[in-house]
Amino acid sequence: MQNVVNDLIDVLKLEQQSETHFIGRSKDLGFPKVFGGQVIGQGLSAASQTVENRQPHSLHAYFLRPGDASHPIDYEVEVIRDGGSFSMRRVVASQFGKQILNMSISFHQDEAGFEHQDVMPSVPGPEHFESELDLYRAHASEIPDKIRDLFIADRPIECRVVENQNPFRPRHGMAKRHMWIKSVAPLPDNQLIHQSMLAYTSDYGFLETALMPHGVSIGNRYLNIASLDHAIWFHRPFKLDDWLLYVADSPFAGGARGFVRGQIFNQSGELVASTVQEGLIRYLK
Repeated sequence: MQNVVNDLIDVLKLEQQSETHFIGRSKDLGFPKVFGGQVIGQGLSAASQTVENRQPHSLHAYFLRPGDASHPIDYEVEVIRDGGSFSMRRVVASQFGKQILNMSISFHQDEAGFEHQDVMPSVPGPEHFESELDLYRAHASEIPDKIRDLFIADRPIECRVVENQNPFRPRHGMAKRHMWIKSVAPLPDNQLIHQSMLAYTSDYGFLETALMPHGVSIGNRYLNIASLDHAIWFHRPFKLDDWLLYVADSPFAGGARGFVRGQIFNQSGELVASTVQEGLIRYLK
């Protein structure tokens, strides 16, 4: 399992071409399109390498075009401002001379202030649930041939969904998911790696929350689903090689779009990050 984690770490490191220009290789997950979380994680990694002594606290990304998983991605970082407490960066990800993602990232120096947070939901711990990967493997015969290997392959992040069910026989339910997430092997003691990997992970299974009231699975062959924009707020340091609870809900879907929001807690009940996303959800004609 360490190999799949090391591979993701390498994907998120990037190859630096100049102070503000980076190249990231694409990780082929079996789809022709690049996984959106990868582009967010790589963009965050690129911007963070242009800032000293400040941590990212928020990012806002727009997906403009699908990325090609068989080709590398260019990342150009624009230095917008370095103020007394905050730094702002703009990242443009491109392939073949066309932009596929625009992202703004704000960095903040460590600073004390007022504190409050929502209470972590009371759900059973991760030891009470089987991994999503084990669930896919148990129902491998129901997965279409062309995507079976993708769904049952080893992955760097383990996900245990509290509302787990057969993903290919979905039931109607509430638009809410509780997911325990953790890297499958130890990570270096480097907060940027943990943040970049959480940015990568935060896009996984997130938009699916908007499908739950409709009894539709992401594996539905007639479904066209894609992230349109994504935002993350990092509230405090965390470790992704310890279990985190990702709480997602979808207060609205309409106009061929679904809106989802999330909160991520550590096992001590501390809110470490928040997320929001809107995505395309439509049936293929």
